[in-house]
Amino acid sequence: MYVSDELDLAPVNESLQGKRVLITGATGFIGQGLVAQLLALRAEVTVFSRRPEVAKALWGEKVSLGSEFVQLEGVHFAGIVNLAGAPIMAKRWTHSRKQYLMDSRVAFTRQLLQRCANSAPPDVVISGSAIGFYGPQVWSSVDESAATGEGFSAHLCTQWEQAARDGLPDSTRLCLLRTGVVLDAGGGALQQMLPPFKVGLGGPMGSGEQWMSWIHRADLVEMIVWLLADTSVQGPVNAVAPEPVTNQYFSQALANCLRKPCLLRMPKFAVKLLWGQAGEELLLGSANIEPRQALAHGFNYRFASLSEALNASVKN
Repeated sequence: MYVSDELDLAPVNESLQGKRVLITGATGFIGQGLVAQLLALRAEVTVFSRRPEVAKALWGEKVSLGSEFVQLEGVHFAGIVNLAGAPIMAKRWTHSRKQYLMDSRVAFTRQLLQRCANSAPPDVVISGSAIGFYGPQVWSSVDESAATGEGFSAHLCTQWEQAARDGLPDSTRLCLLRTGVVLDAGGGALQQMLPPFKVGLGGPMGSGEQWMSWIHRADLVEMIVWLLADTSVQGPVNAVAPEPVTNQYFSQALANCLRKPCLLRMPKFAVKLLWGQAGEELLLGSANIEPRQALAHGFNYRFASLSEALNASVKN
């Protein structure tokens, strides 16, 4: 599990120590890092998981466990971090898969927050979303004030965010975490990218001109902890690094990090053949996203440059 021990967390530590925080999606790539960080900060962590045996194997008695919504009724949480959702790229987006992706995010979020908020509203909710909210054709830089885009990913994120808004009273501070491509060893996008690049068979997708907005997992975990503690931030928050890059630049940077060539471009037709609509929107689509909220409120990135993020990820 990931624990960031190189950042100055003293002010956050004081504000979260002893606070009860509920996390969904805790056994996932991001969630595991977040649980480890909150435990290090001495928060009282409750993990809500449909697979409690996995959570128990990861953390034992260090966390409280819940697997049914009824267990959450009447319990006051200082913060709820909702990261639950089926993997977006695990399968082609058939009609049934799209419905499953909607249910695992939208329906789950609605049920979760209604159960928690009706009897004991939390102080803050950080609810998952993604930069897919803006659609697959973002070539010029946009920030959190931009409207939703077109396509399934935009529709999914819009409904997901609305479910969070609908489930909470005005007294609860809500942050909508629009996450970009998350980088780190052991999971996420890099786990899929590394094998061909390690043997010198990696390269850009399509034209390579499409923008990629990314964030290192260490910074994403820190951003969530920061949002739990900083009461001045609310609404949509773009969880991306301040320097988006093109897919061509990303591919070359990853190849350079591994000291391998970057020669084999995957043509658009191959991306569409392998991943269908998911590939067209998420791999060939352009996402030039600015983290205006994070920068305006003084969030400090550990990995602001792609080369630093990739070097740390590959070394891990």
